[in-house]
Amino acid sequence: MMKPTLLILAAGMASRFGSMKQTEGFGPSGETIMDYSIYDAIRAGFGKAVFVIRKDFAQSFEAAILQKWASKISCLFVYQELDSYVHIPVPESRVKPWGTAHAILCGQSVINEPFAVINADDFYGQAAFEQAASFLNQTCDENTYAIIGYRLGNTLSPFGSVSRGVCEVNAAGALTAIHERTKIFKKEGEIVYEENEQCYPLAADRSVSMNFWCFHPSYFGRATELFRQFLENYGAALKSEFFIPIVADSFIAEPENKINVIPTDATWFGVTYKEDAPAVIESLKQMTINKDYPDSLWS
Repeated sequence: MMKPTLLILAAGMASRFGSMKQTEGFGPSGETIMDYSIYDAIRAGFGKAVFVIRKDFAQSFEAAILQKWASKISCLFVYQELDSYVHIPVPESRVKPWGTAHAILCGQSVINEPFAVINADDFYGQAAFEQAASFLNQTCDENTYAIIGYRLGNTLSPFGSVSRGVCEVNAAGALTAIHERTKIFKKEGEIVYEENEQCYPLAADRSVSMNFWCFHPSYFGRATELFRQFLENYGAALKSEFFIPIVADSFIAEPENKINVIPTDATWFGVTYKEDAPAVIESLKQMTINKDYPDSLWS
């Protein structure tokens, strides 16, 4: 049986963090958050790691990855550039990448098997990778995708608001919609999201997307056509983005298709703001003390 692939989205600008957090060391031996994802993916049985990056930092990024991981898992690199898979003239003033669904499209030349998608700068937890690998090996097909669903209350930052895709899930555990909430925070002990200067409550146990998706390679054909339509409609807008939920919505709009929401109790954390970093460092240190991870992931 062909092992599933892990596609890592590492081309982002990290604007709120203020630096290249994808290569920042948080672990006891200088490991990045991405290193933990690769380590967990190997333990879960993934056979290949594909990194979506930008060419302007490719040389140093690729050298670092290959030095650490090439002997343990097949590592491939693809590039998300403004003209990648774009059939229209790119607006001269555009600098913003085309979004997460476009980033996945950049991996189609090297992925022919079921695959998972994650962000480079999020810690997802070993259990989530095991759940994803099990789905990709046993359940994933042309009509069945999945998303790992995290508890909203476990994904907030005490240092500012966060953006989350809040999942609507039916009685069968399938995704019916994702609502992008761009400003979620705690207010007077309650989780709320703000929209049009109004605050609305959200339950702590709501399932949210942390961009951990599981796809069949048929994703690429659908996304290619949708991206062409997106460019025709929004390509002239300098900040328009082609997000994964656009593809997901199109997929589940067809009655024969479904996206399973796989609930996980895995630990999630990330570095949305610089102030989040000390807590991440302490969490990884404690996991090492507890022997969840070795002192050095690469040795």
